[in-house]
Amino acid sequence: MINRSDLTFAALKIPLDYLTLFFAGIASYFIRYERSVQDIRPIVFDLSFEKYLTVISVTAACWIILFAFAGLYNFKRERFINDFTKIIVACSAGMSATIIYMFFVRELFSSRFIILFAWILSILLITVERAILRKLQNFLYRKNFGARRIVIVGADSNTELLIATFKKQKNWGFRVISHIKDVTLETITELKNLLEKRGNIDEIIQADSTLSRAKSIELINLANEYNAIFKFAAGNFESRATNIGVEIVAGVPVVEIRKTKLDGWGRIAKRFVDLIISTILMIILSPILLVIAILIKLENWGPAIYKNERVGQKGNFNVYKFRSMYTKYCTGKQFAKYADQQAVLEYEKELVKNQSERKGPVYKVLNDPRRTRIGRFLERTSLDELPQFFNVWIGNMSIVGPRPHQPREVEKYEKAHKRVLDIKPGVTGMAQISGRSDLNFDDEVKLDTYYIENWSLKLDFWIMLKTPWVILTRKSKI
Repeated sequence: MINRSDLTFAALKIPLDYLTLFFAGIASYFIRYERSVQDIRPIVFDLSFEKYLTVISVTAACWIILFAFAGLYNFKRERFINDFTKIIVACSAGMSATIIYMFFVRELFSSRFIILFAWILSILLITVERAILRKLQNFLYRKNFGARRIVIVGADSNTELLIATFKKQKNWGFRVISHIKDVTLETITELKNLLEKRGNIDEIIQADSTLSRAKSIELINLANEYNAIFKFAAGNFESRATNIGVEIVAGVPVVEIRKTKLDGWGRIAKRFVDLIISTILMIILSPILLVIAILIKLENWGPAIYKNERVGQKGNFNVYKFRSMYTKYCTGKQFAKYADQQAVLEYEKELVKNQSERKGPVYKVLNDPRRTRIGRFLERTSLDELPQFFNVWIGNMSIVGPRPHQPREVEKYEKAHKRVLDIKPGVTGMAQISGRSDLNFDDEVKLDTYYIENWSLKLDFWIMLKTPWVILTRKSKI
């Protein structure tokens, strides 16, 4: 059930988008007829303002239909970057449709300038309009206007996390009215009293996935009786069971719990995107790659590319990285002639024991004395990972996916951790844009599992777009 605030703001977007598109069209017309613009490119077509008003009124209405198909009028609030992406796609589709119509009908006008500026202004102004609406809705939520009034049930860490998040992020539109730790006769009576106060509770959220089925059914029945929404935090089985397929075998429905949505055409599309982007980046970045390789060799002679053995979806493979350490501290067959490998591994174990900032099977050594000066810079800026686009091109990595780990780290995985091996590892991923090495390993696995179970090309592009920003704004501990 959609609450009144979301309904109101979704309805407001349609007339506001129309007016914004109409204004963008009018502004483009007047910019084209500016004397300074005419001096640069004289007008060679005849288009009266009255006729243009009719054209732009109809065109703006058609664009609103394309906006709807692009998902810009969903009731569910999305991240701003998702909205921005949809705006670009919808406006580009509108511009393309307008150009195609003009080409075949040859009736409107032939000003490419007006069309181009209308497209640019539409994207800019619609984005500003949506940002203002979002700010207004967030302001109202912080003042508890239109926020969903919720009761949270549970007593585990998930419950505490949800309560803390809802109280901190008031602009998400959730107001915690009550927290019930367990479902008992006493708490059921308390919950009934809250629900009987008309309009006081919108949702019941069962945050503890370990509650018994009988208690969950009791909560569902209460929600149904008092016309409230029931939600629950999914446990391991429920989250896996959201992606299922049904096949009839000998008349018996057999349900398959799929590991990931990344299958079939999705898998083909992801590989196609990987090939295109990795090829383009390797060509564009080739001068930078060459300069970095030279700088590495000038500071410390030896291989510029470090072949680091990692574990992926189909077993062990070599991840290509720029060498960031002195050769005398590097592990692997390619460095056998530079250092005693046994001694190097013993020294690494000592550093991991004394200076690792991460707990669990995966380590991260702070203030690593093995790094060269150029290596510290490369690690801090993530430039050491640029050669991994060759891995993507070869096919043993993807641009987006769980980060691959070393065999000795994977040996320490618990059963739940091995979920990250279900798909190809990636150059970047959910964990990398959500905290990088600041995350503990269990949180990293949770984020990667979410990605595996909810994969989409849109999610891939969002992670790709956010990665450079995270790298530029993060504070290094190296």
